[in-house]
Amino acid sequence: MKKLNLLISLMLLFLWSCQTKEDSGSTPVVYYGGDILTMEGDQPQYVDALVIKGGKIDFVGSSDEAMQVAGPNHKMVNLEGKTLLPGLIDGHAHFGNFGLQAVGAQLLAPPDATCKDIPTLIQLLKEWNTPENLALTGWIFGTGFDDSVLEEKRFPTRHDLDQVSTEVPIMITHISGHFAVVNSKGLEVLGFDENTPDPEGGIIRREADGKTPNGVLEELAAIPYMLKALMPKDQAGADRFFQAGQDMALSFGYTTAQEGRAMQNHELLAANAEKGELKIDVVSYIDYAFADQYMGSTWNSKNYTNHYRIGGMKITLDGSPQGRTAWRTQPYLLPPDGMGADYAGYPAIPDDATVQSIMEKGFQNNWQILVHANGDAAIDQLIRTLRPNVDKYGIGDRRNTLIHGQYIREDQLDSLKALDVVASLFPLHTFYWGDWHKQIIGDELGNKISPVRTALNKGVKVTIHTDAPVALPNLMRVLWTAVNRTSRSGAIIGANERLTPYEALQAITIWSAYQHFEEDEKGSLTQGKLADLVILDKNPLKVAPDEIKDIQVLETIKEGETVYKKD
Repeated sequence: MKKLNLLISLMLLFLWSCQTKEDSGSTPVVYYGGDILTMEGDQPQYVDALVIKGGKIDFVGSSDEAMQVAGPNHKMVNLEGKTLLPGLIDGHAHFGNFGLQAVGAQLLAPPDATCKDIPTLIQLLKEWNTPENLALTGWIFGTGFDDSVLEEKRFPTRHDLDQVSTEVPIMITHISGHFAVVNSKGLEVLGFDENTPDPEGGIIRREADGKTPNGVLEELAAIPYMLKALMPKDQAGADRFFQAGQDMALSFGYTTAQEGRAMQNHELLAANAEKGELKIDVVSYIDYAFADQYMGSTWNSKNYTNHYRIGGMKITLDGSPQGRTAWRTQPYLLPPDGMGADYAGYPAIPDDATVQSIMEKGFQNNWQILVHANGDAAIDQLIRTLRPNVDKYGIGDRRNTLIHGQYIREDQLDSLKALDVVASLFPLHTFYWGDWHKQIIGDELGNKISPVRTALNKGVKVTIHTDAPVALPNLMRVLWTAVNRTSRSGAIIGANERLTPYEALQAITIWSAYQHFEEDEKGSLTQGKLADLVILDKNPLKVAPDEIKDIQVLETIKEGETVYKKD
């Protein structure tokens, strides 16, 4: 009898424990006492209270009704005048490389960091060169140098990096992500010498003799080697990269991040998903060269598994406008070193038939296609190769997306509208490189970069993005640039292309959710959607436009769970 009573007691205790855990996980939480901006509709809408339960939004509306919905056992969160928004969604970034920016030598220029000239760059690399850091990849590395801002107005070369070390390979990456510079040892490790030809879609810059590499690598002479050289050597290094990158994303309010050109790093992201390490949703777009390898996997889905999925395929048609490798129909006014007056950049894939075939694979498999194209010649190629596939397979609900479109023409925007292409534009350039664009393409065209207002007026669906780690993944600075379009020097870069603060917020919430086929689950504070939230110290709609850049993320909440809280 005693044994039976003990058994019954243990069973009751187990059932009570399970019920307690279930109740704890589904306890309603009521947010009140601040600006709760729903992001529903074309005009700002505020509510008094928000109730979340079981990872989803259970109610949005008045305080009295919220209390009725929440019931007797709930938690109250007083916003104390702060602002609650849907979680932020970047229209385009490279989440898999956030760790490089977070861990490597920080070579960004002010105001993001301190690298204002080449002597400072050299010193930063020397300071970073510790046994612990070197063990990560075997290379000294840093990210984010910008030749257009460095006082010398030139790329560092192997001779500069040799001042840091001639015995350890060094690689630094340009802020555009389209160039790398290596030291003499780095050239040796990569196997680059005077007999190495330029690859298609890339250039190995040379010394005055026209033969010896000077350490500067462009586009496809750089990008594949960047991925190999800067890959962590062991699991501990991979974990450090991943955690540092994810922590940075959380601190800027991301609840959904994009890996906008996944190659082998898809495997690292998938492995972290399998281990349950992802705290936010990450959607990858697989580089077309790896489509056969990865697009057939179970990760290719509209649904997340442990916060990860493959969303589609990525094609890159040209390079960087600030790096002057974007492919234009007109020559640059200020060509790069060693290039003639007729230099207009160059294509990544010169043959239209090849591009059209890659596009067709996407259409045949109903894959969403993201296309990197900056120069107007590259965008012409996008339109030429997309249109026959649309004619053959139909537009459907594909949400194919132009990424960047920095030098897009108005007639090309009309074509995007006709082809139902989303334009994820990049007004962050107006601050970082607005002054530089005016030098390299002229004042009139320079004022038309990232024409978000014109795109909207033409009925094109738009988003905006950071392209991080090109810059820090700071979505408040993205918001600020889209609203103000102010350059480093204080010049206004195309005032008629400004967005309102509310439109800019739409572009990183509900519009970007649409771009990713996730508008039914994310992007607005709507009953039934995921409780992906961000709390800001100020309301972007109520501060002076120039103060938007100073707004701080106080808390990031993913499906009702706090994943970041500012100290």
